[in-house]
Amino acid sequence: MATLDFEPIFPHELRDAWPALSRDERVESFKLVPHATADDFFLSLSAQEQAELILLLAPGERRTWLRLLAPDDAVDVIQSAPAGAREALLQELDETTRREVLALLAYEEDDAGGLMNPRFARARPEMTIDEAISYLRKQTREKVETVYYAYVLDTQQHLQGVVSLRQLFQSAPDKRVAEVMSRDLVTVSEDTDQEAVSRLFSEHGLMAIPVVDADKRMKGIVTVDDIVQVVQEEATEDIQKVGGMEALDAPYFEVGFLAMLKKRAGWLLVLFLGEMLTATAMGYFEEEIARAVVLSLFIPLIISSGGNSGSQATTLIIRSLALSEVRLRDWWRVARREVLAGLALGTTLGCVGIARILIWQAIFHSYGEHALLVALTVGLSLVGVVMWGTLSGSMLPFLLRRLGFDPASASAPFVATLVDVSGLVIYFTAASLILHGTLL
Repeated sequence: MATLDFEPIFPHELRDAWPALSRDERVESFKLVPHATADDFFLSLSAQEQAELILLLAPGERRTWLRLLAPDDAVDVIQSAPAGAREALLQELDETTRREVLALLAYEEDDAGGLMNPRFARARPEMTIDEAISYLRKQTREKVETVYYAYVLDTQQHLQGVVSLRQLFQSAPDKRVAEVMSRDLVTVSEDTDQEAVSRLFSEHGLMAIPVVDADKRMKGIVTVDDIVQVVQEEATEDIQKVGGMEALDAPYFEVGFLAMLKKRAGWLLVLFLGEMLTATAMGYFEEEIARAVVLSLFIPLIISSGGNSGSQATTLIIRSLALSEVRLRDWWRVARREVLAGLALGTTLGCVGIARILIWQAIFHSYGEHALLVALTVGLSLVGVVMWGTLSGSMLPFLLRRLGFDPASASAPFVATLVDVSGLVIYFTAASLILHGTLL
């Protein structure tokens, strides 16, 4: 009987095609990846993708791929799986790894305890350099997370210091580890938020950071590759919120159509209802618009300038709060700075607006005999609207943080909607003052 021969699939080819494949196609294609490179391909997938793939495999195959993962990565996969499948996945792990995974699952997903790997290279302070190197060589065969650093622990697992491989190889063989280790340690507690952990990696340029409990006993390490994924997830979530929608929980093509609509429709509805206030404000000034139709020509200019300036300010402050460049106590300094920035930006736009109106009046006679007063109205309104936009856009993230909400919820569309309504009030108030007795 003739047999069918399938050509192997190269990992980079499958990686490119992966988002477009159905679940069944993913399984069949994965089985065609050469065994020598299948491990690397599997490890390159996200936790969500790994969970979906493992659940589509036969039980015997599930065990092979799940046991390939380090405990912290196995936790991510189990958390990404449907609730009803998690217990079955846990049973595929060996006893030691299962205990480690269960311990990690007890921590919050966004805390250092939930990110850490309990397997790390260790040494005793009384060991000689030669003994420490031999001990590290033994540990590398037991799948420790990283051997960039060896953490020096006493018999009670208290963290005493850290020593790099470079230090070990450069030191005399008969020296003690305690003599060469560094005692200047950067550590985090089990409940340290992942954003705070990422800032420590950025500040200190480390490959791994130890996690310790309240008694300074070492529990595990968070590695830089774990935190890179965290930073990407946090940035993605913030960008989606700033865009005026709920954050997605999965890649774009893996979010169901109805789920996508739900996450986008809520904010759009809120913004739509907010924009209705713009129509209400225009209705309030209906008489002024009827008497001076020329004013309606500049409404889009006024409200878009205020919305744009507010969006700029809120985006700057959201990111600065995320990076801890500014803190809640800095709100007054930010307010003063943004008022001055708004005054300068508004004056610039106002001057350009005045110049544009006067030039068009000189060439086309577009705005009637009171063109100069109309130009002054537009110019002063731009100053007021841009100042208000920058101030409100910069203060809203502080207010949300103070109330315990995510500052990223102060989305640019939300700020623009807020400033649209107030911008109309500023514009027609300025018009009533400047054009009183002429057009109004």
